[in-house]
Amino acid sequence: MAKKLPLDDLSGAIGRIRGLLLTEEKVVTAVEVLARAVKDSVPGTAGAGVSVLDGQGRRTSYGATDRVVEQADSLQYELGEGPCLTAWAAEETIVVEDVRADDRWPRWRAAVEGLPIRSVVSAVLVADKQSIGTIKVYAALPASYTPATARLLELFAVPAVTLLSHVQASEMPQHISADLHAALESRDTVNRACGILMQRHGFGHERALEELIRQSRERRSSLLQAAAGLIAEMPDARN
Repeated sequence: MAKKLPLDDLSGAIGRIRGLLLTEEKVVTAVEVLARAVKDSVPGTAGAGVSVLDGQGRRTSYGATDRVVEQADSLQYELGEGPCLTAWAAEETIVVEDVRADDRWPRWRAAVEGLPIRSVVSAVLVADKQSIGTIKVYAALPASYTPATARLLELFAVPAVTLLSHVQASEMPQHISADLHAALESRDTVNRACGILMQRHGFGHERALEELIRQSRERRSSLLQAAAGLIAEMPDARN
């Protein structure tokens, strides 16, 4: 039996969501499925979820897998600072190796001291060139996440944006479209490339993903382009 890879959880989540007739209520359920897949995909994660604007323009959390996510998020909204809000405003992925040693958000850091949160990754959700929120993971131990974690979360951001943009644009009901099919295809391509590196070098999946990220940066290409290029170099791909 083939070993299950982390991005297989993304495939499973999309498989459950794809084809749904989306009302706002079902979008929320779909985001919960996606957040659960994120948590299951990232080792050591205590909770996952997304932050967006609600119909009144207020920041709110969707799909929180655990109470700690709601607590940490609510404190960010209340204090007006935190890793998710920074990712949202700066439109970039934020990685926090140790909340207690990070000086960027002193009030939020003090407020979450009693919560089981030491590491954070938050990736921005961008729809039509506009930041609409973030998707994030929290871990109870410091240094739980790597650059590979950040890139994995960015892959999960693609279907999250597709779902949430329907809510924010009030375009319900809608059928999940080619965007999620494209996200699934991207997952398969990256997983295949990681499998090649795992077989070639004896890497684990995370190490293989880190190597693929390194190659994409070296080639100044996207992760998907680097994965497709690696697959194309295989003898079977040229036949």
